[in-house]
Formats: sequence, structure tokens, C-alpha cells
Amino acid sequence: MAATTSAAVTESPGLETQRKEIESLLQEHELCAGDTWYLVERRWYEQWKEYVVTGDQNSSSFPGQIDNTELFEELDSYHLKERLVENEDFVLIPAEAWRNLLAWYGMVDDQPALERKVVDLPSTVKIEVYPVEIFLCLHSNMENVVTAQFSRADHIHTIQKVMMKQFDVVEGAETRLWMKSSDTCCERLRNVNVNVLDSSLSSGMTVIMEMRNEDGTWPSSRPQIIRNSVEEQESYRGQPGVCGLTNLGNTCFMNSALQCLSNTPPLTEYFLQSAYLEELNFTNPLGMKGEIAEAYADVIKQMWSGRHYSVVPRLFKTKVGHFASQFLGYQQHDSQELLSFLLDGLHEDLNRVKNKEYIELRDADGRPDQEVAEEAWHNHQRRNNSVIVDTFHGLFKSTLVCPECRKVSVTFDPFCYLSVPLPVSKDRVMEVFFVYLDPVAKPVQHRLVVPKAGKVFDLCSALSEMTNVSVNQMVVADVFNHRFYKIYHADESLSCILDRDDIFVYELSSGSVEEEEGDEVVLALYLRERSHYRDSGSGSSSCGTSLFGHPLLMAVPRVQCSRNALYHLFLQRLARYVRPPDPSEEDEDDEELYKIQTNGVSDDDGEDNGMRPGPFTRDDCCDGGQWDGQADGPAVTQTQPEQAQTQESGKQAQAEGASGEVRAGCSTKDSASASCSAGASAGVPTNSQQGAGLQQQQPCHTEEEEEKGECPPQTNERQAKRKGYQARRRKLLFSIHAVNSNGTTERGMGEDGSAFSFSSQPYVAIDWDPDMKKKCYNENEAEKYVKHQSMEVPHQQTTVQLQECIELFTTVEILEEENPWYCPICKKHQLATKKLDLWSLPEVLIIHLKRFSYTKYSREKLDIIVDFPLRHLDFSGCLLRKTGTNGEPPSRYDLIAVSNHYGGLRDGHYTSYARNKDNGQWYYFDDNKVTYAREEQIVTNAAYLLFYHRQDKIRQPTLPPPSDSSSSPTQPANVTSHKHDGMERAISCVNMETD
Repeated sequence: MAATTSAAVTESPGLETQRKEIESLLQEHELCAGDTWYLVERRWYEQWKEYVVTGDQNSSSFPGQIDNTELFEELDSYHLKERLVENEDFVLIPAEAWRNLLAWYGMVDDQPALERKVVDLPSTVKIEVYPVEIFLCLHSNMENVVTAQFSRADHIHTIQKVMMKQFDVVEGAETRLWMKSSDTCCERLRNVNVNVLDSSLSSGMTVIMEMRNEDGTWPSSRPQIIRNSVEEQESYRGQPGVCGLTNLGNTCFMNSALQCLSNTPPLTEYFLQSAYLEELNFTNPLGMKGEIAEAYADVIKQMWSGRHYSVVPRLFKTKVGHFASQFLGYQQHDSQELLSFLLDGLHEDLNRVKNKEYIELRDADGRPDQEVAEEAWHNHQRRNNSVIVDTFHGLFKSTLVCPECRKVSVTFDPFCYLSVPLPVSKDRVMEVFFVYLDPVAKPVQHRLVVPKAGKVFDLCSALSEMTNVSVNQMVVADVFNHRFYKIYHADESLSCILDRDDIFVYELSSGSVEEEEGDEVVLALYLRERSHYRDSGSGSSSCGTSLFGHPLLMAVPRVQCSRNALYHLFLQRLARYVRPPDPSEEDEDDEELYKIQTNGVSDDDGEDNGMRPGPFTRDDCCDGGQWDGQADGPAVTQTQPEQAQTQESGKQAQAEGASGEVRAGCSTKDSASASCSAGASAGVPTNSQQGAGLQQQQPCHTEEEEEKGECPPQTNERQAKRKGYQARRRKLLFSIHAVNSNGTTERGMGEDGSAFSFSSQPYVAIDWDPDMKKKCYNENEAEKYVKHQSMEVPHQQTTVQLQECIELFTTVEILEEENPWYCPICKKHQLATKKLDLWSLPEVLIIHLKRFSYTKYSREKLDIIVDFPLRHLDFSGCLLRKTGTNGEPPSRYDLIAVSNHYGGLRDGHYTSYARNKDNGQWYYFDDNKVTYAREEQIVTNAAYLLFYHRQDKIRQPTLPPPSDSSSSPTQPANVTSHKHDGMERAISCVNMETD
């Protein structure tokens, strides 16, 4: 605030001249916002008026020096009295009148001039008699408070300059201001170009200034760091820009894009030099009030301070989610989508155009391309002018041709990055396991080439040529977690099958596939292992099952769906890895096992032992899953099973369901009846088993006693039961149950033992006792398979040149039906032909490789290797603009950064390669880990975004490259060779485990 004391008094004009001149100035001056007026004590002013009207210079009414003593509360602080009234306590005169009076009469020594501004308030324009009185202090020393007054029309930038002068802040230091309205509430004074009134500053508030730390952080918001102690972090000195970014939870996509932009020299230097502060646009309705630009600047300044191993970009992530709701939360996203939002947000926050004018675009109408292109670029810059436009924006030439009237429309459109397509192969390589009908033959792994848009039938046709098995005898299934995730029909699209799925193709007997109501039925067979938990106190039993091995699909004659027939069919189908137990291995344990299985009940209680039920009877367990007592062996009945789920999440649900079954045991009716009936069927004599044609014998204790007929009747009976038990135990290796599609829940049996219900896919499980499984089931043999010679041929990954992708981008195409062009001649929408050409290229060219392919019929990620040059990418052959002395614009580019994506459509991981602008060294950024990189590592099938810098703009490195590039620059103790096959899902070379 200016403080003017008495000035040298000049020779005054005549009194009449003084009166007329001051009165004229008072009448002519209107209140105009921003003008300066002055307060003069009313008595002095009235005495002056009397003096110039009636007196002369020697009159006693001479007013003397201007004296405003009566307006001050105290002369020490010259603080203005409260509630002063205009024309009663003071008068207001314009600045020119004040200067005249001060020159003619001077002012009492040490008194400040009461200078006041005219302010434009929402409802009126008035002179601000009482300015805003605020307290000023530094964040580093909040005890040292200075009081200052500012007009409501003063800009915050004025307060900032006063504070820097008051507190001796180094010129050029980056500062920011906070407005403190209470003990607990502080708010950023973000826009220094607004005035005090608009920033809501009022008297009594405090303005706090803070200076950015050397490590790029602010004292008021020190970020989290990636070391055990603050001292270790503060003592670290590393290469600026070689800094990791912490993964906040699926934010690798954001980290990858930030690292690429961070290593774009012109943009990074713009922020490091704080040039953005002068160009922040707080009024742009399309922008983010400067917040995205400031948040990005904070991240860049921390990364390039050389003081951090890794930075936590939490504030930046919060700001992005605030302004772009699609990035809220912690889901995985596309790095290109984040990059597109960020470049657009930075552009609008830094747009030098404050008020965008309306511009009507014109067609070329036959004008020369050069003229139309210059007009288009000029119009673009009239609305869009920022460092982003300067660095990243180029110009397309778009040519549309009407198919009817042949009208040609030429326009020039700006672009920020090139999204180039990848050549899409019409074929697809799939790996499947073929399971032969012959039970002795091992499964064979095949590698097939099938049409990408083909059907399951095409897969079977390709496999048929290798196996000489008819397509009509094949069923294709997706196996996951020991069960069938889905069984495919021949007319289903191959796009439903992912590369990571374990696909099994089963050979069935002739005619069983097509004839649903024929003589055979296709059974899905699961293998389960039982576990028993018995509560002796309550007398109840609980048991559970868990799936193991590989399921089977087999055709069974309908007439052979009895228990005995199915048992023998299954045993024959499993013959390669299931063997009957050796009788000699079991004789020594029969007595004890017999006592356990019969619950220790003796034969001396007078009951009819031949009809005694075993410990697991229909009364003990539920009805579902029990065998009927018919002599010829009943059929298993199955109600409507659940259809296999078709969504990817179904696999997880199935896995959880299976584990839950094992943990919980048989707590439900279905599960209890199923597993407990397994015990009755497997090795315990029951009524149903005695009626199944198993011969009862009654031998004596010894052959001699038998010959002599000396065996007691009861002894003979007990021996017969034991011998019969042994025979049945050796014969029944497993029990059979009808189950649902997951194999977790048994399906009920018909009361009369009726046949299967074949209205949908029948699922059957065979349950193994753990001891029996250990003795008779060869797990190693079950997992063996053979590799077909097609697997020996190395799978050649497709490689294309980047130039091919660019040429494909400029190829003529026909517009899609969803996006027609309105022809001004035909007066209707047309599917015109469209061709894009490159007219001018920016300083930094971003090339987006369109790896994610989405069509009406398929969705896939293209893992094609795009061979892109690290140096001398030349666009001279496809650039239309002809300028310069040699007729060609600068068109050669060098690579500076790459964003990588590993994985598939639904998951994956992002990393990046980048070349440091200061030392020219390449680095590999994987979230918070940074390692040195060699140039031969950069070109991979994971490359997604390519950043190229035009050679004429590249500045040579200012530092020599690191002498040792074999260790990690940020974590020397944890050096690893980064390989990128961690996200690839490969089929095992040893076994066929699918879970």
C-alpha cells in the first residue's frame, strides 16, 4: 500500500484557479473500477473551500498542510477509525485532485495518504473506504505474522509479491498461497490472477506462503516414500527422472503412461521450469480449473528432483478420478485411455485462449491443399493454443467420396496421436488334447490352425485330418478344476474359447454325438475322493468329496445303464491307470476292517445275519443316490442337471463351490446322502448288494474241518460272511452317483430305480475311498500324455513392420453403417469411402498400436510383434506437406519411450521403457522398480504405445551415460533380469493339470 508523506510544496496558482480546477475534477470524474481516490478529513477540506472562496493567501482561514489526524484511531499505527461516514468525517477526491492539493499544500509529516480503490461489487461500483486487512506469514515460520491491507480489487499475485518482498523470498522460487479462515480450515489460493474479492478473502484472515522443497514436494503435503526412514530418503541422490511410481492398486496403467510422458523432454522441461504457472487457465469450462496441471506438475517435479527412489502419486490419482469418473476406484484400465484424458486435460488447463470464439468450418471446395491446411490449423489455434498443441498435435487430410454422385469432400483435422491398426490374420493357432476311445491310448496334444471366425466344427475338422477320426465322433469340452466348465456344440463360435483355456476333444463311438434319442447316451464322468468324519458322541456321520484327475466323456448304451454294467464300463474305460487290488495285499487287514465296517456287531444276537444291513443304510442316510435292491442291478436316476456356466466368473464360482464342499462335509441333505451312500455301495454288505448276484459261501474254519463236517453252524456262517465281504471289497473299487454339472451335489434317484432322464447332459461321479484310490489309482499314469508332431514345430509368432501398420492406416476404407457421411449433394447419409493422409506431424509423435480388437463377432488382443525402429523412423514417403528449401519438412524420428501391456483382454500388467533426456540411458519402469535396459530388449509383442521425438528437436544429453548399466539404478541390492513371460499362460510340458 502506497504511503505518501508531505511532498515539496510548489507555487500555488491563484485561489480562484484552485477552486475551479478542483471543482472541475470532482464533477468530471466518475467512479470507474480500478481507479484510485483519496480520503481527506472533512474539516480541513471545508476550511480549504472557505479559503479559496473568501480569503487570500495571507488570510487567517489558510488551511495549512493536509491533516487527517481526526480520521485515525491512533497515530502510532495510523489505523482508520471504525464507522466513519462520508461527507461527515471525510470527503473523497480523485487521484488528480489529490495530487494537486498535495503539491499546493503538502501533508503533515509521517502521515500516510489514505489511498482507496474503486471496486466493482456484484451490485454496485463504489470506493473502498475500508480495505481488507489480512495477516501474512510463512509456512516455515508461522509465528512471524505481518499485518497488511489490500483492496478487494487487488490480485492475489499482488499479495504474493508483497509477501516475497516482506519475507525476503528468493526471486524465482516457486511458491503457493493458502487462505486460513479458522484454526482448522485452510484453502489453496490456486488462481493468483483473481482479485481479493473473488477469492473470498476478508479481514481477519491469514495468508500463508510455502516454498517448494528441493525434492519437488510441498511442506504442507509431504508424500509417502518407499524407504524405511525419512533420513534415508532425504540422503538419497539419484539421476533425475529415474524414479519409480508406487502401484496404488491396479494403477500400473497410470504409472506406465506417466513414465512415458515424464520422459518426453519438451513437456517435462516446460513443467520443471514452472512455465505452466503463467499459463494456468482457471476459467476454461472444458478444463479442470488448473488442478490436473498442478497435480501433474507435482508428480513431475518429485520424479525429477533426484531425491526419491519412488513417488506415491496418490493426489494425482485422486484428481484424475475426481474429473474422470471412469478412473474412480482401483479397477484396471487402458493406459491409452488414461493418456488421452491426461493430454486433453493438460491442454484445457493450460489453454492460452481464454475465450473461445465460434468458428464455422469450411470444406475445401477445390481449393489447394496448402491453403485449406493453413486455414484449418489457424482455426484450430484460435481455440486451442497450449504446450500440448505445440508438442503433440499434427494434421490429417481426410478425403470422403460419395459412392453415388462422386462428391469429394476434403477436410484437414488435428490429431494428438496416431491409432494405427495391426494386420489381422484370418487364422488362429489352438492347442487341444485329443482323448481316444481306446482306453489304453494316452491323450495326444495337437496344435491346430483354424479359422479365427470359425466354429467348433472347424476345430474338429482340422483335428480329424490329423487323427483320421470322424468329426461326428468328436465332442469338444473346456476342462477347468477337474470338471467340465463347458461342453461345446459344433455350431458354436471359436471366439468363445480363449487361448488359455484347456480344451479336450473326446472320441466317442459312432452315432453317439448326433443322435440324442439314439441307442447311446453321452455321460460326463467325474472322479471324486471321499473323506469321512464321524462324531461318536452323537452317533451321526458326516462326509465330503473332492474332485481329482481329468473328467471323461463316454458313450454308454442305454440298455447298459444298470449299476453293474456301468461299473464294468467305467472300469474298462479307466484301465490304463486303474488296476484291481492284489488279493494278497488285503487278506491280513480284512479282519480289522471288517469289524470297523460292521460297527463291531457280532453274529451272536440271533438275527438273520444274511439280511443284516451294513452301518450305512437308507435309514441312516438320505434316499438320494442309493441303489435299488433289484437282482439285475438298477439304473441310476438323474434329475435335470444344471447347465454349465458360460461366463468367465463361473470358473471361480465352481472352484469355490468344490472347496466349500470339502470343508463343509455333508451338511445338506443331498451331499449327506450322496457321500454316505458311497460307503454302502463301495465295500459294505447291504440288502441291495446281496441281491446283486454276488454268490454267498459258507466255508468252515479249515478245509479239513469242512471235509469232516465238524464246523459249528455259527462259525461256518461267520466265515462265509467274511469271505463274501472280502470278495465284494476286492470287486467294488468305487461307487457311482448321479451329480449336477459341478460334481458337487448328488441328484436324487427314482423311487422305482427308473432309468436316467436324458432331457439334458447327464453327469455321473465315481467316488473313491482314499485307501482304495491310493492302492488302485495311478496318478502319474493318469496325467501322462503324448505330444503330436505338430507340437514339435516351433510356433512362429507373426511379425510385421511398423511401416505396414502406418500404410494400413492410410488405406481407403468404406464407412461403417453406424457412422455414415451426409452427402450435401445427395441430401442423404452415404457409406462413403474414406482415406486419411498425414499432412503435418508434431514434435513428439505418439503411435497407438491397436492391439485390442473389438468386432460384432469377436474380442481379442493381438500379440503380433510390431518391429519398430529405435532410430530414423522416416515419414517422408507418406507425408503430404511440402515445405522448406528442399521441399521436405523434417520427418525423421527417434524413439524415446514405450508403454507395454502384458496379458489378455480381462487382465494384464503395464510397464514402460524410457530414455532419460539427461544421460541418454534407457530404463525399464515396472511400478516402483526401475532397472537399466538394453536397446535389444525394447521391441517385444507387448509394445502398446510408442513415443517418437523428431530428430531436429532432440537435444543432446548433458550427462555421460552411466558407467555400469548391469545393476539396478534405484535398487542395487535387488537386481533382476526382467523377463516378460510372467503373464503368459503356457500349457505344461509334463502333465495336464487344469486347476
